[in-house]
Amino acid sequence: MRETLMPLPLHRSTLCRVSVAATLVIGSGLAGGRMAQAQAQAQAQTQTQTQTQAPAATPPSAATPSPPPTQTWNFDIRLDGKPIGTHRFEVSGPPDTRTVTSNARMDVKLLGLTVFRYRHQVEERWKGDCLDALKSSTDDDGKPQRVDWRREAAGSAAGTASPPSDCIMSYAYWHPALVQQRRLFNPQTGQIDDVKVERLPDAPIQVSGREVMGARWQLITKPPTGDPQRLTLWLDRSDQRWLGLDARVRGDRLLTYRLP
Repeated sequence: MRETLMPLPLHRSTLCRVSVAATLVIGSGLAGGRMAQAQAQAQAQTQTQTQTQAPAATPPSAATPSPPPTQTWNFDIRLDGKPIGTHRFEVSGPPDTRTVTSNARMDVKLLGLTVFRYRHQVEERWKGDCLDALKSSTDDDGKPQRVDWRREAAGSAAGTASPPSDCIMSYAYWHPALVQQRRLFNPQTGQIDDVKVERLPDAPIQVSGREVMGARWQLITKPPTGDPQRLTLWLDRSDQRWLGLDARVRGDRLLTYRLP
């Protein structure tokens, strides 16, 4: 408990003695001089006390704003409805200096034997809405790939195209502005893919055991070499948060990302 200092109370007889003593002092010349001297000393003491008082406390500076919370997505990956792996995304830091990491693991099995294995790790640094640097490591069923790219250097992995130094995004499904892009930096190949985006009708999607109305977008991606690919991006219709992803892969099989 904070202690409050209260003035000490004076008894009535004490007040009377103070009053009589003052009258006697004022009635004598010598006493008057002493009184004046005492008053001067009292004033000097008061001034000294005033000067030696602690300066007023400086108000504390405004509190440093808290960093934005880290956003995470932990997707279950299914192929034609069967679980084959997971993909985790994490976006942290303020918008002008974001860090994005992702880690994908997929194993396709047939009769208990692994017939396809995929590992993919990426770390990205962003400045505002622009990808600033990226490092990735991929094992695509025994085929290793690495990309080490910085926007200021406009370099990439050996044998891949070097993206220009102006603003570009990766496949940042978590970013609401992705659907406005016409080209995207592929973190696995280090190349730029052309992208065509189309709005699809809204539809419900299961998210963590509940049904959510989703806004759907179709992305038709075309790499410098290879066949185009169709992706369906699911966003929450109310706040544009990323909810899921569908892709048609080899053999017209359906690959899906869903939040458990």
